[in-house]
Amino acid sequence: MNGKWRNGLLIGLGVLIGVVASMQFSALAQKPATSLPLDELRQLADVFYLIKTDYVEPVDDRKLLTEAISGMVSSLDPHSAYLDKKALKELKEGTQGRFGGLGIEVGTEDGFIKVISPIEDTPAYRAGIRPGDLITRLDGVPVKDMTLDEAVKRMRGEPNTKITLTIARRNTTKPIVMTITREIIRVQSVKSKIIEPGYAWIRISQFQEPTVDDVVRKITSMYDQSSALKGMVLDLRNDPGGILPGAIGVASVFLPKDVVVVSTNGQLAESRATFYARPEFYAGQPMSDPLAKLPAAVKTVPLVVLVNVGSASASEIVAGALQDHKRATILGAQTFGKGSVQTVRQITADTAVKLTTARYYTPNGLSIQAKGIVPDLLVDETLEGNGVNDLRLRESDLLKHLSNDTSQEKEKQPAADEDEQQLLNSAKRYKPVEYGTKDDFQLQQAINHLKGLPVKLSKSKAEERPAGETKKKKD
Repeated sequence: MNGKWRNGLLIGLGVLIGVVASMQFSALAQKPATSLPLDELRQLADVFYLIKTDYVEPVDDRKLLTEAISGMVSSLDPHSAYLDKKALKELKEGTQGRFGGLGIEVGTEDGFIKVISPIEDTPAYRAGIRPGDLITRLDGVPVKDMTLDEAVKRMRGEPNTKITLTIARRNTTKPIVMTITREIIRVQSVKSKIIEPGYAWIRISQFQEPTVDDVVRKITSMYDQSSALKGMVLDLRNDPGGILPGAIGVASVFLPKDVVVVSTNGQLAESRATFYARPEFYAGQPMSDPLAKLPAAVKTVPLVVLVNVGSASASEIVAGALQDHKRATILGAQTFGKGSVQTVRQITADTAVKLTTARYYTPNGLSIQAKGIVPDLLVDETLEGNGVNDLRLRESDLLKHLSNDTSQEKEKQPAADEDEQQLLNSAKRYKPVEYGTKDDFQLQQAINHLKGLPVKLSKSKAEERPAGETKKKKD
């Protein structure tokens, strides 16, 4: 019986291979046809059969095949992934700037989750959560040394579901326990304020669908407050990226019309493209230009862009474009180096594959991948150093990362044990910086630069780009 079952599986797989082979010249005709590795597919069927018959307990067919697909895609590079129903939903929520959750901006401190700020008119705000609160448990589970991503995922969830938080608050002897009902949260990814008369600060925490419109509103409001701005700081620190039109739009705010913002290169013809500072590349609605409402002075106002190791992808596109066109001074630390393009291909109504399809290049044709943007002015996060940011990984540290095809990558040498321990001990002394405040050292150095005052530079060195590099085409 087992033999018949196995043969049936192989026959079914053979039929599937035959159908796919017959379709490969007609379906997706724009892609080059490839032959199917029949021996390897037979091995896959053999392993599937062995697991079904020999594993210690029964395994669901759907789970096996889903995990096989997931493993196949994730083995390519750190950013390609199979998206199940939940993951696809989270991806859409992230780009749209809305999700089910509590409404708090959080960070980490001493292994706990620290509340940076509750968002106004959200469940967390109404429950009385305060900046500086330390979340020690989520539904009774200790968060000590839990990753920030894991904690955020636990706090997010379907609207109208509940979660219990245990909170340690300064000057309060007993833990505070509160149960909060999740709601749809709409994230404001853009903040701004006048730092001092004549000098403005605008921060983008993530590039989402509303980002360009939000930036236009914030800049217009600041010019209404101070019509004669002497300088502006665009803060992209710890901005992990987001959607490409948002990055093109933000760069276009400050650049002349029609200049190159970014280009891409990959196997598919559609992956070989150049994107310009034009409405068709960033406007959400056809025949409209949200940047038309901006004051003309924003095109020439002296500009500093703040970046750090947490600035990735879309934020690196903006920084690279403004740097190459000599429109802004880039200040801070060398960026993360995520210069690859991910395209989401729908597989079913509820699942998709996020696949790396191209690399990003700055207007001068330099690849961002595994290199990042090197600031014009290297400035540490604090006067004493970068603290925990010195310990953060960059793209070049990730296993199976794509190489940079316009510069020679150098193999990174691991730090000696004593150097690593010294760095860890040093990092513990630093408290997380609240961006946009009087204690924000890098922001103060940016203002100094705009005023023509001395800037306190870092003693560390960034990786240099060799001069004269050019983009390699794969035509």
